[in-house]
Amino acid sequence: MPLALLALAIGAFGIGTTEFVIMGLLPEVAGTFDVSIPTAGYLVSGYALGVMLGAPLMTILGTRISRKRMLMLLMGLFIVGNVLSAVAPVFGLMLAGRVVASLAHGAFFGIGSVVAADLVAPEKKAGAIAMMFTGLTVANVVGVPIGTLIGQQVSWRATFFVVAALGVLGLLGVAKLVPDMPKAEGVRLRHEIAAFRNVQVLLAMAMTVLGFGGVFAAITYITPMMTNVAGYADTSVTWLLVLFGLGMVTGNLIGGRFADRALMPLLYVSLSGLALVLALFTMAAHDKTASAVMIFLIGALGFATVPPLQKRVLDQAAGAPTLASAVNIGAFNLGNALSAWLGGIVIAAGLGYTAPNWVGAVLAAAAVVLAIVSSALERRTNAGSRIVAGAVPEPVRASAVHH
Repeated sequence: MPLALLALAIGAFGIGTTEFVIMGLLPEVAGTFDVSIPTAGYLVSGYALGVMLGAPLMTILGTRISRKRMLMLLMGLFIVGNVLSAVAPVFGLMLAGRVVASLAHGAFFGIGSVVAADLVAPEKKAGAIAMMFTGLTVANVVGVPIGTLIGQQVSWRATFFVVAALGVLGLLGVAKLVPDMPKAEGVRLRHEIAAFRNVQVLLAMAMTVLGFGGVFAAITYITPMMTNVAGYADTSVTWLLVLFGLGMVTGNLIGGRFADRALMPLLYVSLSGLALVLALFTMAAHDKTASAVMIFLIGALGFATVPPLQKRVLDQAAGAPTLASAVNIGAFNLGNALSAWLGGIVIAAGLGYTAPNWVGAVLAAAAVVLAIVSSALERRTNAGSRIVAGAVPEPVRASAVHH
């Protein structure tokens, strides 16, 4: 794999750390600004909203410059946002810093996916995409726990300065290692937007929303579920999340390895397995050991879908993939927000802390249905293309022979 993928992975590591570390620092931030925990929670939802809006916006703004330069500008935006969060004197300014940092998220992964795929041979594209996303998954195993520890032992402001420093490393890595590949000739914004008329692109994005929604339906409420149902101590939740992160790393590597060989079969297996595990988690959540196993499997099965879904969007939007790739990253965050909202509804309805697992199972099962529909449509389209290609009239063939 080219060294340029390492630079992309470093940027992804910083982005993954800043996205998730705030969840462990909400009490400290709330105390500093004298706001409630729910109010501090806007730092999470505000970031997710920024990703969804920023992914298409920043990608469109970057259509006139090279992908390398755009990646560097995005890392610069990421650094500014985290420094602003670190020095913010009032809560509103910290929220603004979070939104500024989030604007880089979707476009970086979207453009980075295109660059990673272009750096390698066609049969290695999913593996290259997975290599970049490894930075995001490792962030949950290493970056988030260390960032949380720094925030609790030193200062949450120090955490965001460290994350900004990671952004500087990512920026330097992109500048030094990523080749300055020319823009695709003849590709305009209208071509990028036209990709959304492809039903296969839309189906892949819908699978992203539902599949990852299944993951976060459970993980969003993992703390009350594990402490009130499984019987874990509050201090154990950090290590359970590390276990989830290890599952993400494993699933990402598996997804990258097999997506180039059998993309749709991989989606069938991973999404079906995810639906089954989430359904079983409703009962397994009452046992500590079984809960730990399920948390690992949810991370593994959920993230095994990321490289194949991202590659499918790139394949189906071939010729103008950048915007579609970035919007698909926003779809992950839409899935997170949707599932968190639905999970909150079933808990508020009195169905218990394990009820979000059923929500997740239904969402993942719906993604399986979409995968089946997508394959069926593709087979029908391919069959039609073969018929058209072979339907040369006999007189035409005879005429061609005479000439």
